[in-house]
Formats: sequence, C-alpha cells, structure tokens
Amino acid sequence: MKNLSILTGLFLLGTSIFSACTKPTAPQAEVKGDYSNVSKEKLDFLGITDINHLSAASKRALDWPDSLNNDWFGEFSVHNLKGDLAYEEGVVRRDPSALLFIDGLYYVFYSKSVGKTDGFGGDIENEKVFPWDRCDIWYATSHDGWTWKEEGVAVERGDKGTFDDRSVFTPEVMEYDGKYYLCYQTIKSPYNVRTKNQVGLAYADSPRGPWKKLSEPILSPADNGVWKGEEQNRFLVEKKGDFDSHKVHDPCIIPYKGKFYLYYKGEQMGEAITFGGRQIRHGVAIADNPLGPYVKSPYNPISNSGHEICVWKHKDGIMSLITTDGPEKGTVQFAADGINFNIQASIPGAPHAMGLNRSLNTNEGFAIFGWGLTHKYHNYDYQHIQRFQGRRKTAHTAKNEKAANKKATR
Repeated sequence: MKNLSILTGLFLLGTSIFSACTKPTAPQAEVKGDYSNVSKEKLDFLGITDINHLSAASKRALDWPDSLNNDWFGEFSVHNLKGDLAYEEGVVRRDPSALLFIDGLYYVFYSKSVGKTDGFGGDIENEKVFPWDRCDIWYATSHDGWTWKEEGVAVERGDKGTFDDRSVFTPEVMEYDGKYYLCYQTIKSPYNVRTKNQVGLAYADSPRGPWKKLSEPILSPADNGVWKGEEQNRFLVEKKGDFDSHKVHDPCIIPYKGKFYLYYKGEQMGEAITFGGRQIRHGVAIADNPLGPYVKSPYNPISNSGHEICVWKHKDGIMSLITTDGPEKGTVQFAADGINFNIQASIPGAPHAMGLNRSLNTNEGFAIFGWGLTHKYHNYDYQHIQRFQGRRKTAHTAKNEKAANKKATR
C-alpha cells in the first residue's frame, strides 16, 4: 500500500507538471492598439508576418515612431591627457564641465581635492567622506584638447558657517551675452549621510575670473520628506517626499527660448533600488535671469532614469543623455519643449560625467560626441580627467566582409 501511494503521488505530480507545461499562459499585460493599417514595408522591416498574433514586444515595436534612425549609433574610446591633467597620485580631479572655446583656447572647469577618502563613521569634521568632499573648483586651458595647463582656482569653498563651507564641486559653465556663469553643488558642514546638498552659482566677465559668488544657493532639495528617528541612516524615512527631497546634484544651465533652464539630478530621501538600479531622476528649474530666481517645474521629475546631467541644445529642442541608473539608462532623449523627453535611441557605453565640447555640431546626432572630457576612477580614492572620443557607426560587418563582397562582384 505504501508503494502504491508513492506511485500514485508521483503520477499526480507528473500530471500536474505536464499540465502546467502544456497549458497556455495568458499575457502579463495586454498592449492595446489597432495595427490593421500598418504598411507592409514596416511589417517586413520588423520581421512581423502575422498581424493577427502580436506579442507585447511586437506591439511596442509597431508603436515606435517612423523617425527613428541610426543617427545615434556609435562607439566610444577613452584616452589619457598630457600636461597638468594627467593622473597625479594623491590628487582628485573629476567632474569636468562642458568645454568653452574662446580665441583658439579650450577651457574646462572641474572639482579638485587632495588626499584619500576616509568615508563615514570617523572624525567627519576633519576627515574626507567622499572623493568630492573638501573640493574647490579649478580650471585648465588647452590649445589642442590633449595637453592641458592648470590655471588655478576659479571658485573656493565659503567661509565657515556659509552654505558652501565644506565643498564646492561638479561645476558646469555657461556663456551668455558676453558673461560667464558657473553653477555647482555645495555642501555645508557637517557632512553626514543625511546632509542635504544644494546648488550655488558664480559669475564673471571672463572665463579666467574673478568669479563673484551669490551669497545664497539658487536651488535646494524639496522639504516634504520626513526622516525616521535620529540615526544617521539615509534609508530610514517616514515619508520619502519629492524625487529631490534629499539632494540636488549635477546642475547645468541652458539658455533656452528666452529663459534659463537649470537641469539637475535629484536624489530622494530613502532612495530605493528598483529594476533599473538606483532610484535617480532628473528635474528642471526655470528662471527669467541667469542669476535666478529658479523655480522648479511642476512637471518634475522629467526623467525616470539617469545620473550625471548631460544636456545640450539640439535643433529646436533639448537633448539629454541618460546614463548609469534607472530603467531607461543608456538612452538619448529629446524634448521639443525642454521638459517632455522621449527616447530617441539606445546609446550604451557612454563615458561617465561627460564634459561636452559644445563647439562641435550639436544638430547632427552623434557628432556632439566627437570628443570631450570625462573622468576615470584610478581607484576609489583618486580620479583623474581623461579625453573621450566618439565614432559614429553606420553598418556592422564581419572581418573582411567588405573585401569579400568586392571580390564577388568583380
């Protein structure tokens, strides 16, 4: 009887498994739409031969705009620099700004600090918790984009007790109407894991300065999140608040349609890990004057992915490179109004913290990535600035495939 019970159980188990394997499963989500008028050419291009049986993936493909092309298909390489921006032991140089090109000379601004990173948990009043802690903003110049001369400090940390007394870092530069504007992140001591970052601004009549800092930040995190308890734990919250309730990072100001669009990265209190990685999103604040006041758009966040801000004017709108975090990372996105961004292409492999060369053609897709600057982690303690180069690809072929085709057609 015992053996019979075992055999019966195995039979029922096998029947259950067979039934589960052969029973059709319903789609997880039905994608609706009428595709009866799709052209034969589009169906052939997408490899869809049965219009009556469309998977969710096929329906998404049919919904792609016809304007999609390979203007953004390319690859990147990264190279060491010469001169003062070559790697230097014990020194952090990172977060290069976009490049200015003035009278035959390139200018770049960047974060600079010295010494190793100690992290949290020690003497945070005197130690260094991140590589971008205890930074000032420096600048360098170059005639060819390869050999750079470090010129000195552009913007220093503020006096003790000011909103930027701990660190000023991650700069971006804008030229407008003969004047120059540097926006950057700021930290006020003490630097704990719950410290809220802000954005500062300085301006000058020349890229060489002198730079005059505004006495107050131009952008701050939202104040509608609530920490849970008193422990220095940034993941413990009673209410997370807006997408930028903890930090506003990586600012970049673009003159656009008679106003000034300040794009930035937002970090939320109690930041989560989602199916796309860290929960990082972008926002924008808009002003009538480059010095502000900047008012956050009611449509924020304007991305559901991204990390460092990399935006530029493209035709009549704004392009954004979305990297590192989120379900739409590795894409370029376009907004005709500077706010409502839609994916234009997948663009994997883009270097981190790209400082664009805005003197390049910004209206021909991948051309904006011809060359610029980035930073590389030599190790966690020390980073240095490098040059990236981009090359557009218009085809993919096997080794010697083109040569073989030529022989075959002779």
